[in-house]
Amino acid sequence: MKLFRLHSREQSRRSRRLYARYELAYTAVDFCAALCFIIGSVMFFFEAWQYPGTWLFVVGSVLFAMKPTLRLCREIHLYRIGDFSDLSERAE
Repeated sequence: MKLFRLHSREQSRRSRRLYARYELAYTAVDFCAALCFIIGSVMFFFEAWQYPGTWLFVVGSVLFAMKPTLRLCREIHLYRIGDFSDLSERAE
């Protein structure tokens, strides 16, 4: 079983549930990052709100950076619950 294979998400009920949970987390992070950027952009129209607006841009950037991290964690998690008999066959 290799990382980033489409069939790994459909192997079992557990893998489908795990995949769905990571997709929900990915979507929530994406939504929060976009929201931070929208609110931060509006804050930049007012001089008194520019400093907190800058922090929202930083938070939004960190959230956007979490997206590939979530995908990698998901793939590693799916890999770990996968069928390891393939690995022994490839080693021979």
